[in-house]
Amino acid sequence: MSGSPAVFTSLVPPPADGSTRGRLGRLTVPHGVIETPQFMPVGTNATVKALHPDDIAEVGATIILANTYHLYLRPGHERIERLGGLHRFMAWDRPILTDSGGFQVVSLSDLRAVDDDGVTFRSHLDGSVHRFTPEHSIAVQEALGSDVAVAFDQPVPPGASSREVVADATARTNRWAERSLAAHRRSDQALFGIVQGGLEPDLRAASTEFIASLPFDGICFGGLAGDETPEQRDAVLDLAVPVLDGDPRVRYLMGLGSPADLLEAVHRGIDLFDSVLPARVARTGQVWVPGGRLNLRNQRFQDDPAPIQEGCPCLACRTFSRAYIAHLFRARELLAYRLATCHNLTFTLDFMGRIRAELAAGTFPSSLPGLRVHAGRMGVDEVEVQSA
Repeated sequence: MSGSPAVFTSLVPPPADGSTRGRLGRLTVPHGVIETPQFMPVGTNATVKALHPDDIAEVGATIILANTYHLYLRPGHERIERLGGLHRFMAWDRPILTDSGGFQVVSLSDLRAVDDDGVTFRSHLDGSVHRFTPEHSIAVQEALGSDVAVAFDQPVPPGASSREVVADATARTNRWAERSLAAHRRSDQALFGIVQGGLEPDLRAASTEFIASLPFDGICFGGLAGDETPEQRDAVLDLAVPVLDGDPRVRYLMGLGSPADLLEAVHRGIDLFDSVLPARVARTGQVWVPGGRLNLRNQRFQDDPAPIQEGCPCLACRTFSRAYIAHLFRARELLAYRLATCHNLTFTLDFMGRIRAELAAGTFPSSLPGLRVHAGRMGVDEVEVQSA
C-alpha cells in the first residue's frame, strides 16, 4: 500500500492457467527484505530457544516472530522500550513480527475471560490478573518496536467450536480490527489484520472481505493450524484466498510449521508462515530429513558415524555425527538442543528456498510431487505447538 512500512512486491504471479496460486514475492520492512514464500522461526521470549542470534542468521532466517503476551508479562514491554527496543534487546538487526496476544486466548483458555471490550488473563507465571484490549495490544507492540504488529483477535479451535461460537468470535475479531487500526500510531511499524471464521465457508469469506476492506499492511489467516484436518484447512484456503485476488498485500497463515503443510499452503497462495514446530520437535530428539524424520534417542543411532543429513550445511551436519548428537541427548547436554534446532530450522528454511526456486523457474506446480516426497510426513507432536 502507498506509504506503507511493509511493501509487498509480486515477482512471479500465479500462472494464468490456475494450476496453482503459489507466487514468488518480496516483502520489504524497516529492518530488511524477506523473500517469499518464507517461514519465520518463533522467538517467544525474545529468543529462539537454544540458539544465539548468529545461529538464527546462519540457518537462513530473515524474519522471526516474538510473542507480545509473554514479553508483556516478562520482562515487560516498558523495560524493553527503555533498553532500546526489541531489536537491540535481543541483538537481532533483521525483521521482527510480533503477534497480538490473541493466540493466548486459545492456548490459555483456562486462564482467561473474554468480553466485547477485551480479554482478562490470569498470569500462568504468578496468577496475577492482566487486561488485554485491542488498544493495549497495539501499545505493547509499539513499545516493543517490531517491524510488523498484528491486530488483536479472538481465535477459537476451528474443529471443536460450534458455528455460534465461531460467529461470535469472528464478529468480535472484526470489531477489534477496527479498534486496532484506530489505536496504531507508529509510522515505522506495519500493522496486519487477521481473518477468522473457523471452518464455516460463509463466515470465513465474509471475514476475509471485511479485513481486506480495511487499510492494513498485510492479511493474516488465523484460527487454523489447530485441531482441523489438513483437508479442512486446504478447503478454507481454497475458499478464502481467491477473495483476495488482485489485492496487493502479503498473506500470512499463522502457526503452520510442518514442511508438507507449508507446501500445500504455498500452493494455495500463502506467502508467510510461523511455527515453533521445527524447534520444539528438535528438543525431543526428532530431526527432519528428506522424506521423513529420525529420532536420535533411538538406540540404533548410538554407533552411527553419518551426519544427520548428507550435504546439509547446518552446524550439526557439517561437524558432528548422529552418534555424537545421540549421546548428547542421552546425557541431557544442552548442546543437543542447539544442534538439533539448527538442523530442523535449516531444513525448513532450505525447503522454502527450494519452493522459491521452483516458483522462479516456472516449474511449480509440476515440481509438486518431488517436493512432497522431500517434505515427507513430519507432523510429530503438532498438538498445541504454537504455545511453546
